[in-house]
Amino acid sequence: MKKRKICVVTGSRADYGLLFWLLKEIQADPALELQVIATGMHLSHEFGLTYKIIEEDGFFLNAKVEMLMSSDSPVGITQSIGIGTIGFASALDGLQPDILVLLGDRYEILAAAQAALIASVPIAHIHGGETTEGVIDEAIRHAITKMSQFHFVAAEDYRRRVIQLGEMPERVLNYGAPGLDNIKRLKLLNREELEQSINFKFGQINFLVTYHPETLEKSGPQKALTEIFKALDHFPEAKVIITKHNADTYGRIIGRMIDVYASKHPGRVTVYTSLGQLNYLSAMKIMDLVIGNSSSGIIEAPALKRPSINIGNRQTGRLKAASIIDCTENSQSIISAIKKALSHEFQIMLPGVSSLYGCGHTSAQIKEFLKTVDIDTVLMKKFYDICF
Repeated sequence: MKKRKICVVTGSRADYGLLFWLLKEIQADPALELQVIATGMHLSHEFGLTYKIIEEDGFFLNAKVEMLMSSDSPVGITQSIGIGTIGFASALDGLQPDILVLLGDRYEILAAAQAALIASVPIAHIHGGETTEGVIDEAIRHAITKMSQFHFVAAEDYRRRVIQLGEMPERVLNYGAPGLDNIKRLKLLNREELEQSINFKFGQINFLVTYHPETLEKSGPQKALTEIFKALDHFPEAKVIITKHNADTYGRIIGRMIDVYASKHPGRVTVYTSLGQLNYLSAMKIMDLVIGNSSSGIIEAPALKRPSINIGNRQTGRLKAASIIDCTENSQSIISAIKKALSHEFQIMLPGVSSLYGCGHTSAQIKEFLKTVDIDTVLMKKFYDICF
């Protein structure tokens, strides 16, 4: 019997970590043929050429789509989307997949979705229906939803929103967030193992910081980062791990500012371009606080019973557990949030926190659906009208 070809696109260390167990599930199923396309930051020296990690993990890269421009200005990002769309058109024409799997809301994924739409390749989209009001990802995510035939959402609220966008309910499946599979299936490192793995010495208090640009904010990230650094300086006893930015608008400004700040605090502040999923989640479990505006602070941190300081508007609209403290991009607001998170009253509440994004068995369910779903008539979509 002909194997069904499932093609998965990954554009960064972040989405690869979320897709890892789905790739494993597809690879292990004799009825399926796994195809993998690497693009975006995976192919960039600046971001560590992380496509090599995919290969080291035992996956064959069927195609590499180069698309990142040297500029991260709005013009450069737009041109990257155009180049990516051309590259994905060629890749899909060569691979002829039966289903294309896309995760998230980045512009690299938009390029892949556009090419698949025109090539009549059914799209299965993961993490649709969410809202992130501070970034262009908000519009990209909903656009990919309308280009997709199947939807794997992370919570029931998000399922309702995808249906509200006109998608047929039977094609919108709430299997939870695939990132939680890592917490269930990886053996995370203990403190000593992680110190050795990343060459970092933990202190009595430890912060894990990740800050990405709010791409709808035209003033740039300089002021926000300056306020974050002021807040970190208020806790000189804390050791700080900072993970680098994504390839977003103004991302290189963030990278330069982080490097300058770390150079002023040798031994206390350490910067990593890419920790990898095992080291990153292990660090999150060990650190006292997660600080910044990464989705991992919203989805993974609560599952690890760790408090998150969510700064600014990037994650506005996402479901948030009780372990997440919102604050503005102001040093005093950030300091107050950190003090609250470190307080005895807040700490004793953490063991009772539960994830709002499923229980960590997502990848197997997605694989089984992709394996068995009828794809012969899915391209002709009907708009599902909600009766008000």
